[in-house]
Amino acid sequence: QVQLVESGGGLVQPGGSLRLSCATSGFTLESYAIGWFRQVPGKGREMISCIIISDSSTYYADSVKGRFAIFREDAKNTVYLQMNSPKPEDTDVYYCGADPRRDRLGRGAGDYWGQGTRVTVCS
Repeated sequence: QVQLVESGGGLVQPGGSLRLSCATSGFTLESYAIGWFRQVPGKGREMISCIIISDSSTYYADSVKGRFAIFREDAKNTVYLQMNSPKPEDTDVYYCGADPRRDRLGRGAGDYWGQGTRVTVCS
């Protein structure tokens, strides 16, 4: 069956680093876009980064551009979010989502979702 399993969340100090993982199974990863999302109060899930597996093109929200990086490891069917120099405002539950269409994923309407992993940024 289809699964997306996030891991790697935890407590990190401002200016530190943390790597989140999204392990996927049960579908053909190269046909999908994979996005990382976090919850925005009153607005639902916001996509902060996305990678289109077929061409490795990436997207970053302005709030994380230059600090976070999304990349994949094909042998493990896993997509990562490297969080560098996190700020307290990055504290949230992070979800990964998958959809064949990048535009649907960007609207938070992905086919598949993980259960989320919590990141807390504080000193």
